Amino acid sequence: MKKCVYVLNAIELLKQLVDGKRVEGVLYMDQDTGKLTFKAYNRKPQNKRKDVLVKKLPWGWIKESLERIKVFGSFPKDFCTAQIIELLNEHNQDAKNALIDREIIDFV
Repeated sequence: MKKCVYVLNAIELLKQLVDGKRVEGVLYMDQDTGKLTFKAYNRKPQNKRKDVLVKKLPWGWIKESLERIKVFGSFPKDFCTAQIIELLNEHNQDAKNALIDREIIDFV
């Protein structure tokens, strides 16, 4: 059984297909005409800036995004709780020192 599919913005859709891209969209029955219709989504690429690494820490990292300062730490489970607490304190102190160093470098 053959079905005719009406394509909205057919020229733009054909350009994307010729470029080897996939086209996402919606296939629906048009209420007015009762015919099968394909409408492509108007997707725009994300222009998001990647996070900038401020400093690599022994148990993680500190990064800067447009709106936030991010600190990540991951510790092995084979340490006892007291050792992990001490490592957390050292990790936070290292992160603070990295931010201070960054401020001094930016100021100079």
